[in-house]
Amino acid sequence: MKNPIRILLPAFLVIAVIVGIAPYDRATWLLENMMTAIFAVFLFLQQRRRPLSNASWWLIFAFGTLHIIGAHYTYSLVPYDEWTRMVFGTSLNDMLGWQRNHFDRLVHFCYGLLLFLPMREILIDRAALHGRWASYFTVEFIMASSLVYELVEWGAAVTFAGDVGMAYLGTQGDIWDAHKDMLLATVGGLVTWGLLSLQTEKART
Repeated sequence: MKNPIRILLPAFLVIAVIVGIAPYDRATWLLENMMTAIFAVFLFLQQRRRPLSNASWWLIFAFGTLHIIGAHYTYSLVPYDEWTRMVFGTSLNDMLGWQRNHFDRLVHFCYGLLLFLPMREILIDRAALHGRWASYFTVEFIMASSLVYELVEWGAAVTFAGDVGMAYLGTQGDIWDAHKDMLLATVGGLVTWGLLSLQTEKART
């Protein structure tokens, strides 16, 4: 497929409209999607400068879809338990012994896992990095941007006090929530780096 954007962009917009019609909380939904809008503008500018690979666009689409679904339910209320109960007859939390909604954890992990490749391509283009240095600084960028996002969440929670601020923060009573989110994003990036390294080594042999 020469240009997956022609398929992915309309598909993403359709999904975004559907989940944006009646979100659980409109104010929280707007906060969650502000960063998405900024990221979309940056991707548009990057595509004009140097197009990303087809694989990167599929990964961006997958992450973006997970995010807008999470934003619809304010993340902590994504009903994956009900979905797994319908399919498997029991909830995922019951199967794994979880006490909280972990959809936000999944998305933070996927931030590193799915966006490592497009971030790496952008760093290669804009910072002229190559090889292992490009991968190393991609992980560094994932860690730094995760930190910035957690600070933005904290600032929003302070600014928009009450239910909106706490819903956006999404700690669900876990005092180490921000630390775990940053760790998961970092692990996701390291996993993709490892997989790409294995693929590179395999191609050489």
